[in-house]
Amino acid sequence: QVQLVESGGGPVQTGGSLRLTCTASGRTFSNGRMGWFRQAPGKEREFVAAITWGSMRTYYADSVKGRFTISRDSAKNTVNLQMNSLKTEDTAVYYCTGQDRYREVKLEASYDYWGQGTQVTVSS
Repeated sequence: QVQLVESGGGPVQTGGSLRLTCTASGRTFSNGRMGWFRQAPGKEREFVAAITWGSMRTYYADSVKGRFTISRDSAKNTVNLQMNSLKTEDTAVYYCTGQDRYREVKLEASYDYWGQGTQVTVSS
């Protein structure tokens, strides 16, 4: 059984930082990617960042480029999202996700597994 478990969310003030971690169990994504999506209240879930497991190539939404950094630790089978210079518009539930093989990076439907999500709340 594949499980993705997120941690590290919480409240933070504008300009602050948080680090999200996703721990995968039951499989590795060595032939695919892992990533993060987010969903704000009243909005659709949107792509945030992804990393190709083998090459470590990274992808970001324009709204987080330069502020967020995605990385992975193959020994721990985890993917991290370092979020700096947080803004109120970053408030959302953040979901970890994984795809078994290479498909469209920013398309929600191209991912096979999802975590339960972790809340990030940025206040001014």
